[in-house]
Amino acid sequence: MTSIEKLKFLKEDQVRALAKEFGTPLFVYSEATIEQKCDEALAFPNAFGLQVRYAMKANPNSNILQIMKKKGILIDASSEHEVVRALHFGFAPESIMLTSQEFPKAFVELIGKGVKFNACSLRQLELFGQNFPGKSLSIRFNPGLGSGHTKKTDVGGVTSSFGIWHEKLEEVKAIVKKYNLTVEKVHTHIGSGSDPEVWKAVAKYTLEYAESFPSVSVVSLGGGYKVGRMEDEKSTDLQKIGAPVKIQFQEFAEKHGRKLILEIEPGTYLIALCGALLTTVDDKVDTGKHGFEFIKLDTGMDSNTRPSLYGARHPLVTVKKDGGEPRSNKEYVVVGHCCESGDVFTQKEGGEPMTRLMGETEIGDYVVMEAVGAYCSSMSTKNYNSFPETAEVLLRKDGTPKLIRKKEPVTEIFRNEILVVE
Repeated sequence: MTSIEKLKFLKEDQVRALAKEFGTPLFVYSEATIEQKCDEALAFPNAFGLQVRYAMKANPNSNILQIMKKKGILIDASSEHEVVRALHFGFAPESIMLTSQEFPKAFVELIGKGVKFNACSLRQLELFGQNFPGKSLSIRFNPGLGSGHTKKTDVGGVTSSFGIWHEKLEEVKAIVKKYNLTVEKVHTHIGSGSDPEVWKAVAKYTLEYAESFPSVSVVSLGGGYKVGRMEDEKSTDLQKIGAPVKIQFQEFAEKHGRKLILEIEPGTYLIALCGALLTTVDDKVDTGKHGFEFIKLDTGMDSNTRPSLYGARHPLVTVKKDGGEPRSNKEYVVVGHCCESGDVFTQKEGGEPMTRLMGETEIGDYVVMEAVGAYCSSMSTKNYNSFPETAEVLLRKDGTPKLIRKKEPVTEIFRNEILVVE
């Protein structure tokens, strides 16, 4: 039997109070839960030292970045713009690693400041050598296998453009030699999986790349740890997948006399379960006896596009506006407020709607969408249908809610437009 999802870090009276004070839709993040997840990542098994980088694309709100910085977590930036953001909020240049699909336009300036660079293609490696001969960098390899709950979250193997294909190792060595570069780190990242055997295989291949470059002191295995958002999903056990990797690093040290530092780059793991999206039921409609009953929320893919993009599932919890418990449980298709057929929160990958068992709701009740801390606010289709950017609140450790992002005024949406037609 399908289980009814429950609130993760909020209580029902908090939901009603937050909605009353700040309105809906509203992202709410838990500072205490973020710190707990940071501590779990910092305890990842390692033999000779550990570096944890936050994949800030998951959620780059400045307050979340400050929590990470206080915990001693470094930054994994996916664009030069994320680098600028991290620098602005106090991260030291040397604590930021830039791993970018697009070669940065401000490359010379940023690397000149001390930002670390991770070459993701032969072209990027060549350009680094031309501009910074004799300097140190990291190199990302595609080891030839991937791991993800869908092909869209798989960033390794023949279907992925991320990293330098493993069979081009000799070409990499030639460029490194040509410019007298020092390879201080090798990096792989295969996607959002949690299979310990896959992690062992990736660690094996990555350590082989490290063997090819005697100057390597750090080996990064990326992030992508699976987070169980729903009751029937399991989260990655960091201790379980880390234990055999630790042994591999120890064996490498015995064989080669080099004690390598392990680096990981969690994003989802650190923040996904730390966020909730508070929404209000705006309407209810149905499509007849053989159709569906729909709940329409006052938010949509402009706040969370993961269901539309991946068929991702998020817990949906009914909270009655006036207190009390739902009279019964019902099956609903839950949709967003965007004028878009794909704006459906309960769908299969590919777009087919599916029902979700929830507490019975009425118009004006609240529905809390859980596990939205990662890749929701940051990856949404902001401003689609000209909906303003959703406000965000941080629930401090003492339980006090603090506004950390104002709801965007509608006029801000088009403030950069230049009117030339009178």
